[in-house]
Amino acid sequence: MKRYILSLDQGTTSCRAILFDKEGRTIATGQKEFTQYFPQPGWVEHDAEEIFKTQVECIDECLKTAGVSGEEVACIGISNQRETTVVWNRKTGKPVHNAIVWQCRRTQDLANELRTESNEFREKTGLVPDAYFSGPKITWILDNVPGCRDQADHGELAFGTIDTWLIWKLTNGQVHATEASNASRTMLFNLHTMNWDESLMSRLRVPQSMMPEIRSSDALFGSTSKEVVGFECPISGVLGDQQAALFGQACLLTGMAKCTYGTGGFLLVNIGETPNLVPGLLTTVAWQLKNSKPCFAIEGAIFITGAAIQWLRDGLGIIESSDQAEAMASSVDSNEGVYFVPALVGMGSPWWNSDVRGTIVGLTRGTTKAHLVRAALEAMAYQVKDVAVQMTEYGLGMSELRVDGGATRNGLMLQFQSDVLNVPLIRSGQTESTAWGAGALAAMGVGLLAGPDEVQAVWLRDRTFSPLADRSHDYAGWRKALKGAFACADA
Repeated sequence: MKRYILSLDQGTTSCRAILFDKEGRTIATGQKEFTQYFPQPGWVEHDAEEIFKTQVECIDECLKTAGVSGEEVACIGISNQRETTVVWNRKTGKPVHNAIVWQCRRTQDLANELRTESNEFREKTGLVPDAYFSGPKITWILDNVPGCRDQADHGELAFGTIDTWLIWKLTNGQVHATEASNASRTMLFNLHTMNWDESLMSRLRVPQSMMPEIRSSDALFGSTSKEVVGFECPISGVLGDQQAALFGQACLLTGMAKCTYGTGGFLLVNIGETPNLVPGLLTTVAWQLKNSKPCFAIEGAIFITGAAIQWLRDGLGIIESSDQAEAMASSVDSNEGVYFVPALVGMGSPWWNSDVRGTIVGLTRGTTKAHLVRAALEAMAYQVKDVAVQMTEYGLGMSELRVDGGATRNGLMLQFQSDVLNVPLIRSGQTESTAWGAGALAAMGVGLLAGPDEVQAVWLRDRTFSPLADRSHDYAGWRKALKGAFACADA
């Protein structure tokens, strides 16, 4: 009996495959990291072929761990890092360049031009023109990889975010498709027509022939090739990772909000069927289900949260593993005036400043490694607060916040976040909210789940963190540190 749901959770630093039952219980997991490339300061790349190879290895590991054959899997869902851009040759199936990662800043000059020209991109796409998004990355590849512009003009190249790349590879080149939540992160998708926009594509000189077909989020995206993964199975649900977490956290009603703490931090509020704009924040497609109107979200995109802890580990050697962070931060009573602005790739929402760089202020002879680790954890909470302040100013205040992601294992950070926001934080009992969101959508696509009501029914809370302390003084110190970091960028 085909009763399992296989979710592929393709992230910025690792691939995962997670097997669920229809109640959302995790049966088994396969996970493996892949290589990060930094060819120049501010540039970030991935090898798209390595990502696919790693993802297939995770599928194999997951099923073997569970003792489940591919024939027992009813459906596959995909969640993915969103704006990361792959361009490949349709005939050979080979990428023409490394994937350009969402964190990469090489296209910021072009994005700045677009910001100053007009409000067309902002009004049509809901996005603030920035190097973060896929459209300028496609332009860079076509303009800088020899022969690519000519090949694109002759219809020989295909573009995709990572979901599209995985679908293409898993179906052995049979399906070139995406869905609206990922399409809405390209700067080429019109929120009002729910399709690729000819004017925006013309401005960025991206040929229509490169673009994937846009399907509903719970559509059929073909079936896996037996030659590729060893079994045939429908791919029946796809969402960008943050939208998948919103769905997996059962934030299905207007006004419900979640925050995911991963490499970056992403606070999303469900705003229903109207794509309203909020200055400094992003309007994005949350999902579009078959025979339904699209659902939209307002998003605060924070570039560096968990990645700051990784930098303390890998760049400075202050900690040996991320799991040490909570104990080390808890060993001191406060930050002792030390603030870390983790602008390691510029700042996202609500500032959109690509020039600001990482800054640590308040150091004294008494500062220790523990203070730096605590400052990095607190910076996660402060950045979310910056986004929440902007949301509240435009009528999107929240009464609670559902949270997920790797950093939510850190109770110190979550309590501090609740204090800073002055609202309860609810940690989900489903620790794999992103993967479950895509998996639940896939299960809906094949009828294994009847609809969103069943997703709500199986959602469980693990723990609630309620505000215990007034952190207004701490937050005021953060804003001073932030002001100093911006001043350095302007100098």
